[in-house]
Amino acid sequence: MGKTFRPSSRESSILSKIESTKEHVRRLAISKVRDCSEPLANGIATKLVETNLVETTNKNGLEEQILKCLNKISRLDDFEIDYQVAPFRNLVPQPQIVSLYVTAFVIEKLINHKDVVDIYGSDEDIYLTINQQVKKYMPL
Repeated sequence: MGKTFRPSSRESSILSKIESTKEHVRRLAISKVRDCSEPLANGIATKLVETNLVETTNKNGLEEQILKCLNKISRLDDFEIDYQVAPFRNLVPQPQIVSLYVTAFVIEKLINHKDVVDIYGSDEDIYLTINQQVKKYMPL
């Protein structure tokens, strides 16, 4: 029979602090989206087109869709965000929540938009490109 792990009060305290720090960083990132959503949407759309990850007939339409996505994330509750990013949760070891949400949006929803011809590259390539722009506009 296996040993049951019962953390001491010290271990419980440390684990609790780690979890609360992760939640704080997550909430902070989501709240910062409101402050820089327009330049961030422009940066993401431009970089996706420049790196040939997204082929589109209208770059402005792509930017508008990403802007809507960014505005939406600030209004969603935690469950809705977790539901959207669930298939991509293990894409990278410590994902940035905004980058992961926008990646999920691009891969699952944007592919069906009338202005998007096709999406190329792996999920990880798309995430890394989006995350690069998120870090640029939203340093934490």
